[in-house]
Amino acid sequence: MTFSERLLLEFDGEMESTRKLLALVPDGNLDYKPHEKSMPLGRLAGHVAELPGWAASTLDVEELSMPADYKPWIPTSRAEILEHFDKAVADARPKIARATDEDWAKIWTFKWGGQTVMSMPRTAVIRGVVMNHMIHHRAQLGVYLRLNDIEIPGMYGPSADEMKFWRPATA
Repeated sequence: MTFSERLLLEFDGEMESTRKLLALVPDGNLDYKPHEKSMPLGRLAGHVAELPGWAASTLDVEELSMPADYKPWIPTSRAEILEHFDKAVADARPKIARATDEDWAKIWTFKWGGQTVMSMPRTAVIRGVVMNHMIHHRAQLGVYLRLNDIEIPGMYGPSADEMKFWRPATA
């Protein structure tokens, strides 16, 4: 089995779980921040939504250079977040499927403001910078939603909100 074939098994499951959580982002509260140092809810959800697209860019180029004055995407609605996410996943999946083990072994470099931030094999980029990064921020998003009294779906098994369906009814 190739690296791409193994990765797609995980990619598909993580994208399904991520979309379930993004679908719960409340339109009316995108400015919510649990702490002054935290990203606003909308920016966090937008970041989660854009991360699958990083898989495509990891395979499209061997060097990504961003200007120091880069401004992040700030979505304005749940619909925009889901549209961006769905497009990112649709762009990334076929590129992952087509990538050879040799493609994954190539060194990928990220530069910010002309300075190299990292250079590593694409396999490490997709695992650490794309997948693990997305899962990390997805967990943060789950906390934001929980703090807004939104029931959270399970990612790797039932959540505390879903457990109520597993408990026997009391008289």
